[in-house]
Amino acid sequence: MKKSFAARTAFGLGLLLGSGSALAATTLTIGTVNNGDMVRMQALSKTYTEQHPDVELRWVVLEENTLRQRLTTDITTGGGQFDIITIGAYEAPMWGRKNWILPLEKFSPTYDVDDLMPNVRKQLSVDGKLRALPFYSEGSITYYRTDLFAAKGLKMPEEPTWTEIRGFAEKLHDPSKNVYGICLRGKAGWGENMALVTTIVNAYGGRWFDEKWQPQLDSPEWSQAVNFYVDLLSKFGPPGPSSNGFNENLTLFNAGKCAMWVDASVAGAFVTDKTQSQVPDKVGFVKAPRQVTPKGSSWLWTWALAVPSSSKQQQAAFDFIQWATSKEYANLVAKRYGISAMPPGTRLSTYANAEYMKATPFARVTQEAIQTANPDSPTLKPVPYTGVQFATIPEFQAIGTLVGKSISGALAGSSKVDAELKKLNESVQRTIKRAGYIK
Repeated sequence: MKKSFAARTAFGLGLLLGSGSALAATTLTIGTVNNGDMVRMQALSKTYTEQHPDVELRWVVLEENTLRQRLTTDITTGGGQFDIITIGAYEAPMWGRKNWILPLEKFSPTYDVDDLMPNVRKQLSVDGKLRALPFYSEGSITYYRTDLFAAKGLKMPEEPTWTEIRGFAEKLHDPSKNVYGICLRGKAGWGENMALVTTIVNAYGGRWFDEKWQPQLDSPEWSQAVNFYVDLLSKFGPPGPSSNGFNENLTLFNAGKCAMWVDASVAGAFVTDKTQSQVPDKVGFVKAPRQVTPKGSSWLWTWALAVPSSSKQQQAAFDFIQWATSKEYANLVAKRYGISAMPPGTRLSTYANAEYMKATPFARVTQEAIQTANPDSPTLKPVPYTGVQFATIPEFQAIGTLVGKSISGALAGSSKVDAELKKLNESVQRTIKRAGYIK
């Protein structure tokens, strides 16, 4: 029987297995999101357990907002329900500084840490030490139906503005044929609608806070951006857009119902998959829309795997997350699902692979989106926070959720944008003041 990697390797905190001893039967509980790539990971994990018969995997697969709530509660209370958690560039540095998740060191010689994309690795590190391993990374990009554009004699620019996108949406919107001008996230959540809305605000020159941590939601830039978003999606989007997040819009796009869609670059593998999409050969890919500035117009996000400090199976958990984020795993995905399905945005070698670049029409725009995003300088005007589509402070999760619910309500027609933004600005100011950011 192949000796487990966990029996050969020391873990980051110096936890060692006894020399020559065999692992007892180990159950790893994995909390992850119900995105397509994670569902694939669950399906392919049988390969891992066949190689590691001493390990059993228990999966808890949840919708994005629910997952975040469950993991945040567990990690902050030291509940120990999970051995492996799926988190992102928002949580990793903050939870790492509090030592809620373990530093990751002493990798397998074949893992090749230096192959991880620098911009991605930086987002998951504290003081130069990785606290999570990237499963896939994404920017936001624009998807559009090349056949619908051609039929109307339209040409999509490589770097469209939101004004241009609106013009296209108006011309392509045809509900009588079940085709909507544009699909965008409307479902409330700091990582759902607010991921998109924040990039629109950034593109209009806005920001969450000024240099003195004063909230800016009542600024002209926020008003312009949010009113534009609500008007665009209300007039040229599908019915009930306030219920649609990433997965719902992916389903709509794959069914041929969206002329355009601005969302995560990771969807490229699904919209071009002939087994999932009705329009796999009719999709074009360009940068996310800009407006007065390109700064912060495309988000940067990484879904990553981490090991909570409360796990009782730390070494076995580290073993698994190395496998799931390795070149070996990427090659397994390519073999089972095709080379374009390899987890995107994490490894330099993926984009140095000529076969991958040739076979993957969204690879170039994905690579550019990830490499050019700058969380340290995300907006036109200076800000005191890092993060493109979020502010990396503990309070943002609650703030973003609150704002997301209000904007989703405005999209559903239950309130007026400017009145909501004024109330939200006051609420956010109270939160920030209580937290001590404003003296």
